[in-house]
Amino acid sequence: MGQLSLKLKRLIDIIGAILGLAVLSPIIVLISALVCLTMGLPVFFLQVRIGYRCKPFLIYKFRTMTEDKDENGKLLPDERRLTRFGKFLRTTSLDELPELFNVLKGDMSLVGPRPLPPEYLPYYTEEEMRRHDVKPGITGWAQINGRNAISWDQKLALDVWYVDNWSLLLDFKILLITLAKVIKCEGVSAKGYATSPRLDEIRGRVMKN
Repeated sequence: MGQLSLKLKRLIDIIGAILGLAVLSPIIVLISALVCLTMGLPVFFLQVRIGYRCKPFLIYKFRTMTEDKDENGKLLPDERRLTRFGKFLRTTSLDELPELFNVLKGDMSLVGPRPLPPEYLPYYTEEEMRRHDVKPGITGWAQINGRNAISWDQKLALDVWYVDNWSLLLDFKILLITLAKVIKCEGVSAKGYATSPRLDEIRGRVMKN
């Protein structure tokens, strides 16, 4: 990636995030109030994710789940903690709106591989680790080509393809297709899961076998 192209990408990120927050601020305020009413505080879900060159950062999202635990104090499975309003937020991708703040901070880009938890790091192949050679994004090549409806192997391969084929034109294409995908609510969850199975659980089982 050329330095000029990277600077243009960052400029587009800043302008896009500012415009997005300005236009969507009434919706963000409304969602914040509804999350508070249906799930209580905090409104935002903060979690450590891995970013550019494997640097960890805190991602901001709207809460979609309760903190309900079993008798042993362990969190219940996602599908049991996901509320009706939370499911709506995920289906419409509205839970991702606070990530615009991550874009402004420079932790993320509008487009790039989705940022994943640090627990997944030991389970990437050397090739898949190259997904961290660019900033993570709110949307990406894998998200418009199946999202959670495809396997982890496919998603990570698509992430690496994006790194190898990145251009500003590709980013614009991904943003436009993302809008259509969000409207259609495609690929929100894998079959049998509230979102998708965990990479560390899947590959951990394979490694044990």
